[in-house]
Amino acid sequence: MSRIAKNPVALASGINVSIAGQQVDVKGPKGNLHMTVHEDVEVMQDDNNLRVAPKNGSKAANAMAGTMRALLNNMVTGVSAGFEKKLQLVGVGYRAQMKGADLNLTLGFSHPVDYVVPEGVSVATPSQTEIVVSGIDKQKVGQVAAEIRAYRSPEPYKGKGVRYADETIVLKEAKKK
Repeated sequence: MSRIAKNPVALASGINVSIAGQQVDVKGPKGNLHMTVHEDVEVMQDDNNLRVAPKNGSKAANAMAGTMRALLNNMVTGVSAGFEKKLQLVGVGYRAQMKGADLNLTLGFSHPVDYVVPEGVSVATPSQTEIVVSGIDKQKVGQVAAEIRAYRSPEPYKGKGVRYADETIVLKEAKKK
């Protein structure tokens, strides 16, 4: 069995899990999430733990058991604590601000960029050069942050662009005369 799948997912108090066949629903203080588990994987609940096991001994089932355990752990973490990604805007005149439910970005183009924030994710701009993307679904939070970063990813010579807060950009040396 996968090393990851051997570890149980611990359920904190206030988190309810319901398993109906291959459908798993997780409810917590921040919201609720649901997922359909792969048919080669079995999910069991005992006390305050979720256990994942492959239904057969195939290599694919073992790998899928580890994947499903990681996804269930992300769901439990999301409904209890949530996820957050921080972005920084580096460059002269680069700004971000919320206009209603949309994110308005000024990134050096001839026009402003409006990003429609999808449902289930919240975006905040504590300052003009900071963006905080948060939500309960780890995949959605990461996808929204990646889409915002893709508008102007950091360039390698001056480092201007939208970058993750913990990202380091290795700058290239300029051409010598």
